[in-house]
Amino acid sequence: MKDDRPLADFLPTLTIAAKNLATEMTNYNVEEKDLQGETAITVEHVQNNSTIRDMLGQRGIKPENLPPSEDIKKLERRVKSQEKKLASQVGKLPNLNAENE
Repeated sequence: MKDDRPLADFLPTLTIAAKNLATEMTNYNVEEKDLQGETAITVEHVQNNSTIRDMLGQRGIKPENLPPSEDIKKLERRVKSQEKKLASQVGKLPNLNAENE
């Protein structure tokens, strides 16, 4: 992992899902509890992140010990390359009807 790259580019999917759950919990509670102001919403979000982290810990999962996932930038390049390869193959598929004629 390069030092100049954001950590988020290497987050395991479990960590991303956990962060998304904490955020969705915050969004829900902001509406449900009619939370107002940055301080109240920040406290709610920190509590939700702490709750999710505790739950992961109860299941024996420590996010800081998870191996980094594939570099998102490399993954994006590979997907684009595969898309180009597939696009260049369009029209080169065998004509299955030719055998039946």
